[in-house]
Amino acid sequence: MTEDTVMSPTPESVQQLLASPDFGDRLRAVNQMRDLDPAVAFGMLQTAAVDGNARVRYAALSQFTSLGQQDLDQALPILRAALLSDQEPDVQAAAADAIGALHLTTAFEDLKAVYESSQEWLVQFSIIAALGELGDARAFDLLVAALEASNELVVTAAIGSLGELGDPRAVDLLLPFVTADDWQLRHRVAQAIGQFDTPAARAALEQLSQDTAAIVADTAKHHLP
Repeated sequence: MTEDTVMSPTPESVQQLLASPDFGDRLRAVNQMRDLDPAVAFGMLQTAAVDGNARVRYAALSQFTSLGQQDLDQALPILRAALLSDQEPDVQAAAADAIGALHLTTAFEDLKAVYESSQEWLVQFSIIAALGELGDARAFDLLVAALEASNELVVTAAIGSLGELGDPRAVDLLLPFVTADDWQLRHRVAQAIGQFDTPAARAALEQLSQDTAAIVADTAKHHLP
């Protein structure tokens, strides 16, 4: 057993790894930041978030979903820069995830612009999913447009985010998916429609409660009174 495996990481040991020319060491540093004081770790994450290696940047930005609460004013420009300018789709996606998780509504227009300009399904999916967490009413029209996306995963994310957003106008738009061929879409619809208390929503849940897929039926029953 090596010394590294028996000793808990310290700010000094993590900083040493973070300064290494080996990207594997820097990646280890980001992973070990989870064991540090959150305030200390967040300071180091800011360096890792602009690392020259995409895997390091992705790992760092993924931790912003929790550690970004340490200082939202510092987190916002870092996440916006990654979303708007990074050349790696998975890094952009991680930035979108964190923006949603941290409820950084100031970045809504950035999310919208990247969604409309990106050709990467992963980026589009992450943005649409993040908009549900973001909870910004301005997202409604963009989520409605995403229901027409060619990628089914993006459509599934849009259904879920419309449920999270809670705008009752979504119910009628979600009803056509009650009879979708894919049970995963129907499951997401059951979850989304369950967020609304309207006659149309209850009727849809009644129908879904009889679904041939047990997970869909159970979800619908859970939301019925």
